[in-house]
Amino acid sequence: MDATVKLPDLDEEGYLVEPAEWNEAVAEQLARAEDVKLTDEHWDVIRFMREYYEEHQIAPDARYVIKHLSNRLGADARNALFKLFAYGYVKQACKIAGMKRPRAWSTG
Repeated sequence: MDATVKLPDLDEEGYLVEPAEWNEAVAEQLARAEDVKLTDEHWDVIRFMREYYEEHQIAPDARYVIKHLSNRLGADARNALFKLFAYGYVKQACKIAGMKRPRAWSTG
C-alpha cells in the first residue's frame, strides 16, 4: 500500500467532505489515522456501509450494520461491531467508510 496516496478533502474532524471520493486506499489511510488495522471483518462492515450509502445516499444507522452482521454472527453482532471500531461507530466506522460526519449523531 502506497502511503503517499493523496487524501481527498477532509472536514475539521477528519471525515471526507465528499463521500464519492472514497476508495479502499483512502479507507486504509483513514484507518491508519484512527490506529485501526483493517481485517476481513472490518472490510465486511465497510463494504456493507458503502453499498447502503450508494443505495440511500446516507450513512446507515448502526442498527442496520448490526443487522447485517447478525446474519453471520447472531446475537454477538452488536458487541462485534464495537470491538471492530472500539472508539465508536460514528467516530471510526463512518469515518473509515468515507461517510460525512452524521450531524445528529454523537461521535462517541
